[in-house]
Amino acid sequence: MASHRRPKQPSRTRVTVLTTAAAAAVALSANAANAAPSEKPSKDEVKAKVDALYEQAEQATEKLNGAKEKQEKLQKEISTIQDNVARGQDDLNELRDSIGMAAAAQYRTGSIDSSLQLFLSSNPDDYLDKASTADQLSSQQVEALKKIQEKQRELAQDRAEATEKLQDLASTRAELAKQKKAVQGKLAEAQKLLNSLTAAEKAALAAADARASRSASERVDLGNTGPASGRALAAFQAAQSKIGSPYVYGATGPSSFDCSGLTSWAFAQAGVTIPRTSQAQANAGTRIYSQSDLKVGDLVIFYGDQHHVGFYAGNGQVLHAPRTGTVVRYESINNMPFQFGVRI
Repeated sequence: MASHRRPKQPSRTRVTVLTTAAAAAVALSANAANAAPSEKPSKDEVKAKVDALYEQAEQATEKLNGAKEKQEKLQKEISTIQDNVARGQDDLNELRDSIGMAAAAQYRTGSIDSSLQLFLSSNPDDYLDKASTADQLSSQQVEALKKIQEKQRELAQDRAEATEKLQDLASTRAELAKQKKAVQGKLAEAQKLLNSLTAAEKAALAAADARASRSASERVDLGNTGPASGRALAAFQAAQSKIGSPYVYGATGPSSFDCSGLTSWAFAQAGVTIPRTSQAQANAGTRIYSQSDLKVGDLVIFYGDQHHVGFYAGNGQVLHAPRTGTVVRYESINNMPFQFGVRI
């Protein structure tokens, strides 16, 4: 006889799980159907992002420049200390030799005293601490031993200072590598964005940059503002001679520059040494807070963290090395957040 059993019904839990899964699948399908396809950023959006990355790269560049300057300074200081240590050691050896010669002379005559024997086999600091021993020395020997003591102290201080500066140098080199990596990372990120553009879009951006550089270099009315000083004018004229030179991070001329590299190079041509970085140059002279008081050749500091610097050129214009992808050129002072001028 055939079986007429009813099929087993799924459990309430199983029905709930299946229903939930089905609903989720329907929702995902609906979302996928309604979601707008990801849009490629426009040329203007890419340019805005690239400009922001170039600004961040310049911030890192000035930190890089500061680390380089500190490294060079430390290397010079360490070299000087090491030279002093070498000379001091020679002097110490001569002093010891003179005492040794005196001891040798006494030894040959059989009259070497216990004080010199003690000196030749122990630390002279401990030796001179014993008054009874010092009493046995001649005034000349006491003086020689005091000189040795002083020279030993000087050498110990010099060696400690050298050790400290070497540690500082190691930290500075680590900072240098970090900032260099930061600059390269920002530039690589900017290049990746540029590579996402079509050939026509790249050409349009390049043409716009070329027009900006050409117009800023050839058709700028600088007015008749007088120079801040003779040396400021000489520095400004040196910078003018580099119009059209490319911006290269970390460069100080004579064929390429970053912003503070241009200003420090130009003042050097006028016989004036100023610091390497924009932040240090911001403190290198008298600050001018009103744009109306600026004169040709004054340094002009931009951005709250003072990471950009140029020359005031007159008539509301600055001469500067703007950023990667551009050249030394004139530009309106209002294109960047002005902080103050610096008169050297």
